[in-house]
Amino acid sequence: MIPANTFNFILAQADASSPGVSWLETIQKGGVIGAIIIALSVVAVALVIMHLAQIRRHALLPSDQLETLDTMLSSGDVNGAIEYCVHPGNDSYLTRILAAGLTRFQRSAFGAFEVKNAIEEAGEEQTARLYRSTDALGVIGAIAPLLGLLGTVLGMVGAFESLSFTAGAVHEKLASSISVALVTTLMGLTLAIPCIALFTFFRNRIDAIGSEAGVEIERLTLHLESAADAAGPRPQQMTRPGARTSAGGTADKGGSTRGGV
Repeated sequence: MIPANTFNFILAQADASSPGVSWLETIQKGGVIGAIIIALSVVAVALVIMHLAQIRRHALLPSDQLETLDTMLSSGDVNGAIEYCVHPGNDSYLTRILAAGLTRFQRSAFGAFEVKNAIEEAGEEQTARLYRSTDALGVIGAIAPLLGLLGTVLGMVGAFESLSFTAGAVHEKLASSISVALVTTLMGLTLAIPCIALFTFFRNRIDAIGSEAGVEIERLTLHLESAADAAGPRPQQMTRPGARTSAGGTADKGGSTRGGV
């Protein structure tokens, strides 16, 4: 067995021969590519904070707006609901989708039948907008490892060029150059892994909130269908005297019909 004193002496010599390198010094060895990766990491942090504030149920599907719109539509106040949805102070994922359906309901003679199509189209558009807002985070997660690999390749090229000038005599310098080259790969992977994970997390959160919004909007549109059923069919326009009838004849003033030519 190795005596304890000898083992401690070997550890002390190893610590003395290999001084520790701080993380700041390691990052500084990344060069230009490392600086680009650091800049992208700052942008990624800003995007994550923005998405955490925007992509949440309270921001996209506020409970107070659901209660207000439910009260208005259940009482038949469609105009008030439209004004509430288009008001800038009430702008949200919910109101933007519902405003399209309510507007179609008011402007079309078959609004009760077309409202679902309008809501589906608006919902797809708003969901696509949320997806596009997370694309930047996914792009950073995809290019960060490539930037790290680029920095490593450039570092390796420089290391072998320096080795050629020294005629292979300085192995320690070559190993140091290679370790510096690998720093950019480490930085790129460190940035890419959380970015890809958070990108997937935000996409799943958008899907979950979108599904919940679809259920709530469908519940609100039931008030419109109930109002349309209660109103009954629209009255047909009465035939004016002298007008052509559906059979091709005309009605005289006395109400009798004579055949057309």
